[in-house]
Formats: sequence, C-alpha cells, structure tokens
Amino acid sequence: MWEGIMLVCFGVSWPPAIIKTLKVKNPKGKSFIFLSLVLIGYLCGIIGKASNLGSGCLTNAVFWLYILDFSMVATDYSLSLYYTVQRKKKGLE
Repeated sequence: MWEGIMLVCFGVSWPPAIIKTLKVKNPKGKSFIFLSLVLIGYLCGIIGKASNLGSGCLTNAVFWLYILDFSMVATDYSLSLYYTVQRKKKGLE
C-alpha cells in the first residue's frame, strides 16, 4: 500500500514537468543524470514486480504505477533531449 502511495505522489509531479517542457521548449536546468537515475529506479521496480509473475504481477496496481511513472519520466527525458538538440542546431546553446 505505501509503495503505491509513494508512486502516486511521485507520479503527480511529472505531468507539470512535461507540460512545462512542451511550453517553453527549453530544457535548461534539467539534469539528464537525475532523470536517468529515476528511470533506472522505476525500471528496477518494474523488474522487481515482474519477477513475481506467479503472484499475479499483471493484476498488481503497483506494477502499473511503476509503468506509468516510468513512461512519464521517459517522455520528459525524450522531450528534453529533443529540445536540447534542436536548440544546439539553431545555435541557441
């Protein structure tokens, strides 16, 4: 239960970050190291839950929260990387 609450609390912070990245198209101040570590952490959670396939992993809500949170962080990472490359091409960085 507590793990699920933690994932919901962390997950609530990602949509505003994604929206901000889309609006300003400038990922300045984003840490790719931090985002990478968060992705690795969520991936470890997914693997941990998936390793218990016999215990109904696919019906476990926490497993799906890990997937959702991982997807949001991966989206933010991808957008940040895309806009960083675009800004470098335009000579803004």
